[in-house]
Amino acid sequence: MVESAGGGPGDGTAEVLDRPLSDGVRRRVVAIVSECFGKLTVAELPAQLRQYARFAPNRRAKFAGNAMAAALETDTLFRQRIGEKFRAAQPELAAALEAGSVPAAVDPLDVAAAAYVLRPAGWAKLVTAAGEEAQRADAERADEESRAELERLRAELDRAREHTRTETERLRGELESAKRDLESLNRKLRSAQSDVRRGEAALRKAQGEMDAVRAEAGTRVSAAESESRRLKARLGEAEAALEATRKAAREGRSVEDMRVRLLLDTLLEATQGLRRELALPPVSVRPAETVDAVEPGRMTPKDIAARALSEHDPAILDQLLALPQAHLVVDGYNVTKTGYPQMPLEKQRLRLLGQLSALAAQTGAEVTCVFDGAELAAPVLLAPPRGVRVLFSKPGVTADELIRQLVRAEPPGRPVIVASTDREVADGVARAGARPVASAVLLKRLS
Repeated sequence: MVESAGGGPGDGTAEVLDRPLSDGVRRRVVAIVSECFGKLTVAELPAQLRQYARFAPNRRAKFAGNAMAAALETDTLFRQRIGEKFRAAQPELAAALEAGSVPAAVDPLDVAAAAYVLRPAGWAKLVTAAGEEAQRADAERADEESRAELERLRAELDRAREHTRTETERLRGELESAKRDLESLNRKLRSAQSDVRRGEAALRKAQGEMDAVRAEAGTRVSAAESESRRLKARLGEAEAALEATRKAAREGRSVEDMRVRLLLDTLLEATQGLRRELALPPVSVRPAETVDAVEPGRMTPKDIAARALSEHDPAILDQLLALPQAHLVVDGYNVTKTGYPQMPLEKQRLRLLGQLSALAAQTGAEVTCVFDGAELAAPVLLAPPRGVRVLFSKPGVTADELIRQLVRAEPPGRPVIVASTDREVADGVARAGARPVASAVLLKRLS
């Protein structure tokens, strides 16, 4: 093997093919290389084929066929090693090829593939002859298949012609029968058409009568529906009026009951306070008490004059809040912008509400703080402090209007104090019976 590959005068290394390998020969060559591939060590393989060393022969032939064929063509040492492994596996075929004889019983494609791998003298002719033999075999096989297909088609054509004749006879008989049936059906059709025309005339007459009845019924139904809608409308108006009357009666009773009860509590507490203030005895006056004299602790007219307070004295707010059932209504932003206008609105609200909560706890008075809703950029998430009712005016309603509504909602006689510097607010609540107090007075009291 080595001597034949060394380029001696008797080997075939200098021979070349005058045409590419046929597909059949190439597949046999790749199969031989794939089988002998696994018998070589990794070091004996070309660098580009070492990655396929662990592949199975079938998988190696599938994925590395082109690479193995290229290496066999360009790498003489690799081809020699494959030839040695093939010679060891097929000694008889290798010896026959090297001796220049071609075994008659071997497939020409196998002979060509072995010659291409071993490269004995005259291998190119063997490969070319095997290719031509394979082409002749393929041509003969194709010719045989063509003749067989032609015979099959001729037989099918004969059967189709026979079937066509039979089918034609059958269809002729059916056509005659169909013609007779058609004549009978035409007669029946003409009779049926005559009956249909008579029926259509009767139907048109019945439809005319039915349309007249439907028109009359539609007129009556329309009149009934109109009357029904009118009665339903009147019924709805009556029910709405009744519900409005009931609601007004319920709300009137509840509001009046609340106002009367609140006024009664105010009168009772005022009476008790007046009783304590005047020191009225629980029983009838004793004769000794009718004698004019100066008693210890009794106030004189001078003392009463000395007790008068200025309108701007915070003590006057304490006196007002000490009245029974007193209700303090605060104009929120008016007070905060008077006392600390430089702070953000949120901090103004929190500071004022915290101070009002302490004031409510000290005095026990009802405290309501009103803010203008138009001042808000977004809804306020606020937990009102204990003892203070916090209200924001609705869109389109100012805080001044909401304060006047709160004052009008109170029963006459209840002490209502409104803290605001706005003169219009002060005048309005004064006319409604409330006591206005300047915002500065409330701020002094809170501080």
